[in-house]
Amino acid sequence: MLYYLFEYLENQFQLPGASLFGYISFRVAMAMMFSLLISTIYGKRIISFLTKKQVGETIRDLGLEGQTEKAGTPTMGGIIIIIATLIPVLLFAKLENIYILLLIITTIWMGFIGFIDDYIKKFKNNKEGLKGKFKVLGQVGLGIIVGATLFLHSEITIKEQPSIVQQENLSSSVSKVDAFKHQSEIKSTKTTLPFIKANEFDYADLITWIHPSLSKYTWVIFILVVIFIITAVSNGANLTDGIDGLAAGSSAIIVLTLGIFAYVSSNIIFSDYLSIMYIPRAGEITIYIAAFVGALIGFLWYNTYPAQVFMGDTGSLTIGGIIAVIAIAIRKEWLIPLLCGIFLAENLSVVLQVGYFKYTRKKFGVGRRIFKMSPLHHHYQKSGYHESKIVTRFWIVGILLAILSVVTLKIR
Repeated sequence: MLYYLFEYLENQFQLPGASLFGYISFRVAMAMMFSLLISTIYGKRIISFLTKKQVGETIRDLGLEGQTEKAGTPTMGGIIIIIATLIPVLLFAKLENIYILLLIITTIWMGFIGFIDDYIKKFKNNKEGLKGKFKVLGQVGLGIIVGATLFLHSEITIKEQPSIVQQENLSSSVSKVDAFKHQSEIKSTKTTLPFIKANEFDYADLITWIHPSLSKYTWVIFILVVIFIITAVSNGANLTDGIDGLAAGSSAIIVLTLGIFAYVSSNIIFSDYLSIMYIPRAGEITIYIAAFVGALIGFLWYNTYPAQVFMGDTGSLTIGGIIAVIAIAIRKEWLIPLLCGIFLAENLSVVLQVGYFKYTRKKFGVGRRIFKMSPLHHHYQKSGYHESKIVTRFWIVGILLAILSVVTLKIR
């Protein structure tokens, strides 16, 4: 909203300083600052409100150290993250931008699902919360909306690097960057594969190898992939939210890294230098990412050990959904197993634990376990590590994965 206000003031009255709002870098800084202030200052008031309404966490006795002390800690704190993200976005982003609209829809959609789950747990005295099939149905619904929009919307395009023939035909006075600028925008289902030379991959190739005429069904493949990614990442974030500060801190690292990818992919000079596809209009995503990172860091002020508030499913499902949609929008979804390695490890630990237990129970009559407890962070708690040390080391691993992910821009 402020963007449009200052654009009007600049155009009509040539107001000094109004042109600052035209620069993404300025709006990124303002969005992060505002979200940080909102989450820290007003976060305390939201925590007090949740405490007053007795929205406290019910702790199951899992035999973990320090577990009983957490009982009664306010939950549903994901509301802080959502509010602190959306307000700066509404103030500083171009709201007609399709990527911003998709991310706002994702935040509200997943936040609503998580809120219902937390509400049922706290106010309906149902520890199971929202049934799993309804959660999955909600994730699938969002996947269909996001996938169909990304596939069909006319403003979601890319510019490919000029071919070798095109480069050879350039006159000496025309630079490669200028040639890149004059490349036509195209609709494409191409994405990026890490560590591979000429690392572009088209989802159409998954079916056109059977027969070229099947390309008209690429939308089915694409939407199914989007649904799977949104479901997997949101559930991964949900499983990671088990000890103080783990989900919020790990997510901040992931989102900040996605911000780097969004910026270079939407900047034609960096895209040319790195020889990656240029994504027009994706620069606005960095505004959203800045607000989101600020909200996560501000939330950590109250969520680090000992936590004064938990995010609940309101926060964790929303975080996972946003990360998935950003990665898909900037065509870096195949980096998720690496960049979101913490989420992946937490997911796999549960799948392996349950699968192995069922297999051994069927084969030997007694179920056996790979880990002392799953998800993975509980295994380390059972091994005697303090949760602060577990969180810090998970963050370090997350930073290493983030650095490796950024390196993929050049190592191919």
